[in-house]
Amino acid sequence: PAALPPAPFGFTDVNLNSRNTYEVSRRRSAPEHLPHGGTAAPAPPQEPAERARRVGIAAAGSSFAEFFTRNFFTKRAKELKPAVQSAPGWKLFGKVPPRENLPKDSKVIQQEYEARTGRMYKPPPPSARRKNIEFEPLSTTALILEDRPANLPAKSVEEALRHRQEYDEMVAEAKKREIKEAHKRKKIMRERFKQEDNIASAMVIWVNEILPNWEGMRATRRVRELWWQGLPPSVRGKVWSLAVGNELNITPELYEIFLSRAKERWKSFSETSSENDIEDACASVADREASLELIKLDISRTFPSLYIFQKGGPYHDLLHSVLGAYTCYRPDVGYVQGMSFIAAVLILNLEEADAFIAFANLLNKPCQLAFFRVDHSMMLKYFATFEVFFEENLPKLFLHFKSYSLTPDIYLIDWIFTLYSKSLPLDLACRVWDVFCRDGEEFLFRTGLGILRLYEDILLQMDFIHIAQFLTKLPEDITSEKLFSCIAAIQMQNSNKKWAQVFASLMKDNKEGDKNHSPALKS
Repeated sequence: PAALPPAPFGFTDVNLNSRNTYEVSRRRSAPEHLPHGGTAAPAPPQEPAERARRVGIAAAGSSFAEFFTRNFFTKRAKELKPAVQSAPGWKLFGKVPPRENLPKDSKVIQQEYEARTGRMYKPPPPSARRKNIEFEPLSTTALILEDRPANLPAKSVEEALRHRQEYDEMVAEAKKREIKEAHKRKKIMRERFKQEDNIASAMVIWVNEILPNWEGMRATRRVRELWWQGLPPSVRGKVWSLAVGNELNITPELYEIFLSRAKERWKSFSETSSENDIEDACASVADREASLELIKLDISRTFPSLYIFQKGGPYHDLLHSVLGAYTCYRPDVGYVQGMSFIAAVLILNLEEADAFIAFANLLNKPCQLAFFRVDHSMMLKYFATFEVFFEENLPKLFLHFKSYSLTPDIYLIDWIFTLYSKSLPLDLACRVWDVFCRDGEEFLFRTGLGILRLYEDILLQMDFIHIAQFLTKLPEDITSEKLFSCIAAIQMQNSNKKWAQVFASLMKDNKEGDKNHSPALKS
């Protein structure tokens, strides 16, 4: 047969007419010369053989293009397969199909399981259900009812029944927990509402009956019982001021005078650069402790969780002023660490000048003065008196402490220095302050015995180190009801002698006081 003329030169043209499809075509190269009209000359008529030859070449070119499309663009082609869309999703440059295999709800899983097994779950009758308590299992709870994947062995009937039983047990336990927590929340709310009602009714009595007739009613049995239950916050500051008194006859004008002196002193401290000048200005220990740096440091550590006394807080400057004015008012005492907590509690309940007056008079009480002036002999007498009532009320724990040579100063100093405002939650500490203003220093030591009684069983299982750590940082979940019930159980009477009588008898015998001293204070 005659040889066919060579096929004209051509190339495969890949046109990207859209984002998601490729069009592959084969065309001839453009003729080199065009007529003057700007259009290509019409092609001459073709013979059947020539047409068949050209169709074969085109088919070969098409299969060649399909080969490249199939091998080089396989991943893209798979991505472009149409997906069944129930509802179009959206992204930045167009619609995308929504996610398939969305997580099933636990109820749907349970229904599918019941449809496969033919067993229906019968809920308990409505009368047996608890009202107002809703529970729905977590979405992962019902996964135990699902069949295994196809590449794993299928569940047996026994295993499926066991999983169903385990699922029912999990749901039942979860319901019990939910019911218990719901009842606990309701109980807390009922107690809170009851407490608010009691506070509201007590406030009316304090405002309308007691405060207008303070001197005549403060010592009555009715007022003392109301006092024990806790003072309403709205009258707490006023009652504290009246109970503490003002034996020092401090006036708001006097406070302003000492505050201005403190500000001048701070200014001189800030202008003084050498340590020698500061030592000359602060010759005594009290003056050195009253330095601005120590007060600043202590203020930053006063009720840090409240964020109101730290620098930038609403009460920072106020607390700084009260403490600074006191150091100028009582240079013989100066500033001692722990004072900031007492001043802070007073500031939260009183105006600035009234807080300073109450603060100065409170620290002038014999017990506070002995501790803040670090009068060792007086402090030893207080500790010895405390141990007398400790042994009387808690003999087993007293012997346990004695076996470890654990003396009261290890835990009592921090409690007395801050009046429990650092060791107890603030609201509970304020209630301790309420009765302290009523009963005086005796209640501070009675509160300490109440804390030991509350945690007696725990402390009996501890050694020296753990007891000291535990009493230094008491549990935060301590409640006023539990603590005050333990305080009420403490009897402040020994051999028909009350606290003041025991303390006075120890004061007379200095030798006996020295025998009951604490090693920590001696050092």
